[in-house]
Amino acid sequence: MTCRKTIRRLIPRAGALALAMFGLAACVTNGATTAYEGIGFREARFNEISAMRTYRACRDEAVALDELARADGSRGRYLASAQLLEKCESELGAEGRGVAVDERMRAYALSVQNYFKAGDMDKSRANLARFHQAFPENDLYYADGSSFTETMELLLGQRDLQGNFALLNVNGEVKDEVLRIDYWRRN
Repeated sequence: MTCRKTIRRLIPRAGALALAMFGLAACVTNGATTAYEGIGFREARFNEISAMRTYRACRDEAVALDELARADGSRGRYLASAQLLEKCESELGAEGRGVAVDERMRAYALSVQNYFKAGDMDKSRANLARFHQAFPENDLYYADGSSFTETMELLLGQRDLQGNFALLNVNGEVKDEVLRIDYWRRN
């Protein structure tokens, strides 16, 4: 009789154990589906990393051109640097659009400045507009705390000199020079 009592107690436990094993097996099956999703994620991440490596190599080449242009004041090198930066961004593709946003903002800003230094105001304005579209409500700041977008808008004639000119976050020397140029244009 003790053997029958023991078996009667073991049957519900064995049933519970079987249900637990079945439930565990179901979890393992779901895990296999997640593993396939992980592979797709890894592939997408690899594509992002590859795109950013290519972008950074291109950007580094453009920055080297910018440094040479600053050393000898060559408008042609400024133009070549700006064009190369623009090409780097256009070749980035969809894989890298959301990655390294700060780096891309700085490179875009450098292309705007280099077109300006090369004397191509139309391309500088166009790239500034693209900067606003690509990075809405974002800005960069120079070492003195002045705003990149407000400075470039002022230099490119997109800001009115009347009214809130004093409120612009622009370097004082730039403001003085723009006011001086405006004075001599009118007089």
